[in-house]
Amino acid sequence: MADEWGAKRCVRCGEVKPRACFALKRSNLDGLQHRCGDCAAVSDRKRQAAMGRRVLSPEEVPEGHKHCLGCGEIKPHSEWHRNRSASDGLSARCKACRAVEGREGHLKRHYGMTEAERDEMVASQMGLCVICLKAPAVHVDHCHETGRVRGVLCFNCNSAIGKLGDDPDAVRRAAAYLEGSPWKPTLVAPGVYRLPS
Repeated sequence: MADEWGAKRCVRCGEVKPRACFALKRSNLDGLQHRCGDCAAVSDRKRQAAMGRRVLSPEEVPEGHKHCLGCGEIKPHSEWHRNRSASDGLSARCKACRAVEGREGHLKRHYGMTEAERDEMVASQMGLCVICLKAPAVHVDHCHETGRVRGVLCFNCNSAIGKLGDDPDAVRRAAAYLEGSPWKPTLVAPGVYRLPS
């Protein structure tokens, strides 16, 4: 029950606390949870312990720090992304864990492969881009028509074949141009060119 002075009674502990102590819940008439934040945290810790997870008490986490659910480390607030919908305003996982999850998810969604499969492919290429043989292989290359993964390239080589439209003939003409072989298309009709053989 909420009263007109900005306070509410917690259904769990029975104490009357300021409205700021309650999380938001739009489906309730007053727009707030029935339990205060402290009672909700206690029941959440009990539930986590019942599932066999390591539960930290608030005293174990120093002020200005947070426990990461991904790596299990306690890190300062500067190591977290902001999340306005969270009760503390921070994400549940640290920046490093979110970056790892993002890479894994990207590989799985776009290429249907795991990081281990990608690392195995890079190792089979001796860690180098198979086109320039200079730069480290870090970008997965795939056929845009079939979606099949062809290999792992450096950024420059991957974007170069992409800009050439994955067209082997365009790559051959580019190689001939670089080697100094003269070629000039002949205009046969308006908009129609004959390429040299």
